[in-house]
Amino acid sequence: MDNKNFWENAEHQHQSPHVVAPQPLPPIPSLNQPDVQDAHLHPTAMKPQLDEDIQTAKKIVSFSITLIMIVSLAYTGFILFDGDALTGYRPGDAALESQEVYRDLIQVDEVNLNGAGVTVCIVDSGLNPDHQDLDGLTISKWQDFVGGANNPYDDHGHGTSMAGILVADGWMKGIAPKVELLVAKALAENGTGDDTVVAEAIDWCAENGAHIISLSLGGAPGILPFNFGTGRSSAQAAEDAMESGIFVIAAAGNDGGSDDDGDVATPCSETAVICVGGVTQSGTHWEGSSVGDNNGRIWPLPILTPRSDPHKKPELVAPAESVAVINKEGTWSLSDGTSAATVYVTGAIALLLQNNPELAANGTQDNIANINQVKEWIEQTSLPRPTQEGHDDEYGYGLLQIKALIDAANPEES
Repeated sequence: MDNKNFWENAEHQHQSPHVVAPQPLPPIPSLNQPDVQDAHLHPTAMKPQLDEDIQTAKKIVSFSITLIMIVSLAYTGFILFDGDALTGYRPGDAALESQEVYRDLIQVDEVNLNGAGVTVCIVDSGLNPDHQDLDGLTISKWQDFVGGANNPYDDHGHGTSMAGILVADGWMKGIAPKVELLVAKALAENGTGDDTVVAEAIDWCAENGAHIISLSLGGAPGILPFNFGTGRSSAQAAEDAMESGIFVIAAAGNDGGSDDDGDVATPCSETAVICVGGVTQSGTHWEGSSVGDNNGRIWPLPILTPRSDPHKKPELVAPAESVAVINKEGTWSLSDGTSAATVYVTGAIALLLQNNPELAANGTQDNIANINQVKEWIEQTSLPRPTQEGHDDEYGYGLLQIKALIDAANPEES
C-alpha cells in the first residue's frame, strides 16, 4: 500500500442500499426506508460522514458486509459497509416528521429566503439528478475527478443525500433550494478518494465562482501532513479558497464517545473553516459527533496549538441524528452524522449571503475578513446549552439559529 491518504465513507459506513423495483404498497404508498448513519473516523482515513442503517418495514431486501483495510503513513484505518432497503413512492412519516422538527429547531421557516444568487459547490461522491425531489434541478457545472464522465451521476449515494438537504424541492425541502449548484465528484464508488483529488476539486470550485464550498467529509490528521512530499493537500486548497473570501463548511467527524481521537476532522480543523458538529432532534449533543481540542497539546501527535474565539472547534452544531435524506435509487432514508449537519450550515450561510450579498466572495484575494465576521456572528447567535458558558468542545458556541444569524448581520431590520 502506498502513502496516499484516502477520503473514506466512514468507519462502520454503510453502502448505498440495494433497492428492488418499486412495488405497490397498501393504501397510502409509504417508504419505511433505511436509517443512514455516518460512521466514525479513523486516523488518516478521510471520508464523507454518512452510514446507512435501515429501519425495518414490510420487506428487507439484502445485507452485505465489506471490510477494507487501509494503511497510510503511520496509521491503519478500516471501513465497514452494510445495507438493506425497501422501496416506495413517498417517504415514511418518520422522515417527514424529522424534517419538520429540524426545520423548527434551527429556524429555517422564520426567514423568507431560498439561496437565490448564491453559488454553492458540493465536493462528494457525485449527484443523481433523477430523484423526484430533485425534479427541475439545474446543475450549473459538473466535474468528475474520478471517472471523467461528462454527465452527473452518483455511484455511491452519499453526494445525492447531501445535495438533497440543500436543494430538494419535493417531499424533502432543501434549506436553500434556489442556489446555483456546482458538483465536484471526488469520491469513488466505494466512498474513498485521494486527498490530492479532493484538493483539486476544491480548487475547481473556487475557480468556477463558488461562494460556499460544502465538504461533508474529513479525516484525522496523521503525524505527517497529508500528502507529505506528494503534492497539494485539501487543507491547503481550503486555505487558499478562504483567503479569497469563499466560505468552507466541513464536518467535525463522527468519532465521538469511546472512539474519539481527540480532535475534529481535517480540513474542519483549519482555522477559518466553519466546523460543524451534530445534535439530536431534541437539541442535545449527538454522541457520535467529534469533540474539539481547543487547549492545545504536544502529545499525542499531531501537535495542536490552542485555538481562540471565534475559531474554536467545532464552531456550532446542527441536525445530525435521524435526518431525512433522499437516496440515489429514488427513495428516502433517515441519516445519522455530521455530514448532514454540515449541509444544514451550508444552507444557512447561503441564505445569509442571499440577504447580504456584500459578504460573498468577489474574486479578490485577502478577503477573509468577511468570513471572520460571520464566524463572530455565529459565536454570538448560536443557541448554547442551558448551563453553557462560552465555547463547549462538544457543542461549539451552540445550535445553529438561522434567523438570529441573519438578524445579527442586519441589526437595523431585526
